[in-house]
Amino acid sequence: MDDPRLDPVSNVPEFTVSEISGAVKRTLEGNFGRIRVRGEVTELKRYPSGHIYFSLKDEGAKLSGIIWKSAVPRLGMKPENGVEVIATGRVSSYPERSSYQLIVERMEYAGAGALLARIEALRVRLGAEGLFDVARKLALPGLPAVIGVITSERGAVIQDIRTTILRRFPRPILLWPVPVQGEGAAERIAAAIAGFDALPAGGTIPRPDVLIVARGGGSLEDLMAFNEEIVVRAVAACRIPLISAVGHETDTTLIDFVSDRRAPTPTAAAELAIPARADLLADLAHKAARLIGALNRLAQERRLRLSRAERGLPDLPALVGTARQRLDDRAERLRLSLPNLVRHAASRLTLAGSTLEGALRHALVARRHRAERVLARVSPAPLQARLREARARLEGAAGRLESVSPLAVLQRGYALVTDPGGHPLTTVGAVRPGARLRLRFADGEVGATADGGGKAERQGRLSL
Repeated sequence: MDDPRLDPVSNVPEFTVSEISGAVKRTLEGNFGRIRVRGEVTELKRYPSGHIYFSLKDEGAKLSGIIWKSAVPRLGMKPENGVEVIATGRVSSYPERSSYQLIVERMEYAGAGALLARIEALRVRLGAEGLFDVARKLALPGLPAVIGVITSERGAVIQDIRTTILRRFPRPILLWPVPVQGEGAAERIAAAIAGFDALPAGGTIPRPDVLIVARGGGSLEDLMAFNEEIVVRAVAACRIPLISAVGHETDTTLIDFVSDRRAPTPTAAAELAIPARADLLADLAHKAARLIGALNRLAQERRLRLSRAERGLPDLPALVGTARQRLDDRAERLRLSLPNLVRHAASRLTLAGSTLEGALRHALVARRHRAERVLARVSPAPLQARLREARARLEGAAGRLESVSPLAVLQRGYALVTDPGGHPLTTVGAVRPGARLRLRFADGEVGATADGGGKAERQGRLSL
């Protein structure tokens, strides 16, 4: 068995793994303390901790990168996969994986080409969602009562808008100051748009009738806040008509595609938002003149139509005169015809009376002759016997009727007592003291008043 003490002594230094990792870390951080690396962002991943892990690649290599949570607000842009950027930071190593990585502190787009490619990709994606459709755009009010402006409170933009509105037609302006470039500008602009849209109608703060989002000219990087997705979606969701006026006339940002109207300058935006008083007065005068002319033409046309109708009508005074004359003639004829009509009726009535009298006389004579002929044929003896028999029956019935007649009782000295209504009173109880009574005797009636009564055992007295 070999003795280790007999191994030859090596001159190669010996390091532990930690020593090697630490040396590599110090070498990387010493030689690459602050660098700028250009590459395309890929494998981007945001962790719940707030850190962002990604890789930068080019045609020949790939470099891991990390953005700590504390550096994200100061990054300067929002990293996305496929975007070419320039990342500023330092190179360090991760000993546990024997890997190196770029600790990023700042990030910017790698030139105008990268910015334009990113903007175009976002434009195509949002356009596919329908955010830029013409049918979604709102019409601007003719004369807004309140105008909302979203821009920087410093600079010439707000002054140009105020001056233009004051010159054209003074209206109240609500300014929502925001940063128009730099870190957090896009979020502040989107919040201002949503804030104006959330104002209730009739509230303490008046709700604007139209919004203007504006800023002055600048480079493509300066205008990037208005190309951010958060701003575009805020404009698309806004229920207030919005005018975009970002940059100069040749500048175009994504907010211009989604806004309801696009103005080349802030001054032009103010001119779109409010009409000129002189133009309104001139337009009003022009419309008034056209209205008066139309009314005059209409009146003239109606006058001509009335004249034609008048010529087609008959002579009304002549018709009335003829009708009046005809009425007088009919009245005179009626006045003369009434006496004639009465005389004619009287003659007819006299004739009818004479005819009726003759007919009645003739009928009576005929009936008398017929009765005489009948009597002549009948024997008088049986007829007289029948008459005596009938007379005897009649006298018997009359005697019986007379015997039950109350008048026969009255003839013997009795009286019939009735109330004023003629109803007989047959008991003392039916008579009230002081009641008016009627006493009927055989030869007439007298009135009486009862002095007593009401009970059978009492005797009442009558006062005639």
